[in-house]
Amino acid sequence: MVNKTAYDRVKAARRPDKIGTSELIHGLTTDFFELHGDRLEADDQAIIGGVGLLKGKPITVFGIQKGKDTDENIARHFGSPTPEGYRKALRLMKQAEKFHRPILSLVNTPGAWPDVESEYHGQGSAVAQNILQGMQLKVPYVTIIVGEGGSGGALALATGDRVWMFEDSIYSVLSPEGYASIMWKDSSKVQEAAEELKLTPEALLKDGIIDKIIHEYKSGDDLTPLIDMLDDAFSHLAELPADELVERRVQRYRNF
Repeated sequence: MVNKTAYDRVKAARRPDKIGTSELIHGLTTDFFELHGDRLEADDQAIIGGVGLLKGKPITVFGIQKGKDTDENIARHFGSPTPEGYRKALRLMKQAEKFHRPILSLVNTPGAWPDVESEYHGQGSAVAQNILQGMQLKVPYVTIIVGEGGSGGALALATGDRVWMFEDSIYSVLSPEGYASIMWKDSSKVQEAAEELKLTPEALLKDGIIDKIIHEYKSGDDLTPLIDMLDDAFSHLAELPADELVERRVQRYRNF
């Protein structure tokens, strides 16, 4: 593994050519059928999700998708979900539990979309409901931090039984720019902030916040090793009684 500073990881996590959630979904699953809308307000393009087959077994998969160009980034709010997006993910969580399907979530967001309209539409409540319901799901739940994992906007999709991170990804309570502005009133100290936050996969693995570091995949790579890891994780988690699965998940997050 290449030795990189925390800020190197920040820059790598934000690279525009990083593999996206859509590419991962279509590389990991077959026969993917996308579902749209939150059944209340609208369909948020920042979150994509649906049902697919992982090694021939049905799973529910959803994640946060950034844009590939300016227009797409605007449509997807630069990978920052609105309340409608979180409610879409919640709808998929509940559907997965109803039909006894394991869940895979893919996270790549600087945080929830922070505009006034999102606040009017219940952004805080939507994030909180995803965390609450995610903790209580009676089906196996695996989260992968693909790039950025920012604040509650990431945690809303990251209460899995297993949480993995790509090598070039970050997971933190807030961005290093935000930390520098709050702590030192100087956003230019972003490199120092990145080190202070200990937001790298290695630091988080050492502290037990995540369970595994995954090497980087590029668009077009063979995802078979990751498919096998996911299938193995889902199989082991499925062996646990539902009540024990929930209790273990609750105890995991109480430790934080």
